[in-house]
Amino acid sequence: MAAPMPSSADRSLQTVRVWDLPTRVFHWLLALAVIGMVVTGKIGGNALAWHFRIGYLVMGLLLFRLLWGFVGGHWSRFARFVYSPGTVLRYLRGQGRPDEHLDVGHNPLGAFSVFALLFFLALQVSTGLVADDEIATQGPLNRFVSAATASSATHWHKGAGQAILIVLVLLHVGAIVYYRVRQNKNLVQPMLTGDKQLPAQPPTPAARDSVATRGLAAVLAVVCAGVVTWVVRLGG
Repeated sequence: MAAPMPSSADRSLQTVRVWDLPTRVFHWLLALAVIGMVVTGKIGGNALAWHFRIGYLVMGLLLFRLLWGFVGGHWSRFARFVYSPGTVLRYLRGQGRPDEHLDVGHNPLGAFSVFALLFFLALQVSTGLVADDEIATQGPLNRFVSAATASSATHWHKGAGQAILIVLVLLHVGAIVYYRVRQNKNLVQPMLTGDKQLPAQPPTPAARDSVATRGLAAVLAVVCAGVVTWVVRLGG
């Protein structure tokens, strides 16, 4: 027996808040900060002062995202895009179930990209904190590590770490272009407005994006800024 055709109500679309404002602000600030960090690092010289300032901003943003991954909007929480191997395989085979909403927030492939970017950004910031170019620039925590550790951190920070980060960013941008051109999916617009047009059935959970949640995000941002300031001042 043939399956019943979906009704017009089933095919209708509704506006769903997917990305809350704090997540969107984080995303665009991080994008600008990464560009600025790479550019100032390449220029060197007097630009390194800004390289460090931007690095501290990235550190604060990463701390915020870590916290927001547990208390943020529905689709911003890590629990929403940590997928089992079985789910990833089904997604790659095109066998995802509608009620799983795998393409609403970060799909399984996008989740790998996000976690990789966050990990290597954290590694880049960490090595920068203890790096020493043996000319005129040292990370604020350099005095807490041995010369060998500082040398290894500097080598990674200026070499492989930077290259991997650039490749990940290019892959991220390439994926956005691919989805726009080949699948006619605009991934940028929802990160600007926060909303997506999604099927009414099955219903899609919306992200909390109220005055209260934005206030919580502001408090967390202040706390993260305080932690970054404390870490930087440890270097004297």
